Amino acid sequence: MDLSNFTLYKTAWMNSSNPHKSFKIDKHFADMLFSGGGYLVRNTFNWDKETTSSFWYVIKDSYNGLSDIPSKYRGRVKKALDNFEIKIISKDQMLESGLEVWQKACEHYKVKASIPTRESFEKTIMDLDDSYELWGCYHKESERMAAFAINKVFEEYVDYKTMKYHPDFLAKYHPSYGLIFMMNKYYIEEKGFLYVLDGARSITDHSDIQPFLIQKFNFRKAYCDLQLFYKPWLAIAIKLLFPLRRIVTNKKMVALLKQEAWARGEEY
Repeated sequence: MDLSNFTLYKTAWMNSSNPHKSFKIDKHFADMLFSGGGYLVRNTFNWDKETTSSFWYVIKDSYNGLSDIPSKYRGRVKKALDNFEIKIISKDQMLESGLEVWQKACEHYKVKASIPTRESFEKTIMDLDDSYELWGCYHKESERMAAFAINKVFEEYVDYKTMKYHPDFLAKYHPSYGLIFMMNKYYIEEKGFLYVLDGARSITDHSDIQPFLIQKFNFRKAYCDLQLFYKPWLAIAIKLLFPLRRIVTNKKMVALLKQEAWARGEEY
C-alpha cells in the first residue's frame, strides 16, 4: 500500500483510498506515517466480509427504483418528486441559497452543532475541488432551496459527504426522500458506480442519517476489520484506560476507546 493512500486529518492518519481496495498494514508502515506527524493511524481491510464485525461502512450497491423503499414510505418519495426540482448545481448556485439551509438545519438539530457563518460557508464551498458534485433540491412553487448535498466522486464509488435539509420543508414535503432517491438513481443506475456510501460506522452517534438510510432506502452495512496504531505514549494510555472505559468521560478519549473496542472485535 502506498503512503499516499493515507491523509493526515488533524492528528490521525486515515486511509483515503477506495475502501473496497484497502488491505492490512503493519507497524512498520504505521511508523513511516508517524514520521510525518500525528499520533494515530486508522485503517480498514477485509472489505464487505461475509461475517459480521464491529466495524462497517454504510453503502448501497443496487438500485431498484421505488421497490427499494418500504411501501409505507413510497408516498413520501413521490410527494418530494412532485414538489421539488432536484438537480446537480454549480458552486454559484450553492453560494446563493445553501447558507440558509445549512444554518437552519443546524438550529434544528437535537444535538448542538456549530452554525456556519457566511465567510466559513463560502470558504467551504470554494475550497471544494473538481471531484465534488453539488446537488440542490428546490421547491417548485416558492423556488426556495429546501435541501442540498455535497458528494465526493471517486473513480468507482461516490461518498455522500454532507446533506442538509431546511426544517421548513421537512414535515410536509419530505425533501430528504426525494434528494436521496434521485442521487441513488443517478449514481448507481445511470452512471454505473459500484456503490454509494455514507461513511463508516459513526463514532459519536450524533446523527440518525445512517439508520435512516438503512431503514428507508435499503442501504446496508459492508462489514470490515479495523486496525489502529498509536504513538507509544498514546498506546500506553489506551492500554491503561481500556479496562476503565465504562467510567471515562473525556469525549476525545471515549472516541479513541470506542474505536479500540471495535478494532478488538468488541462493542463499547
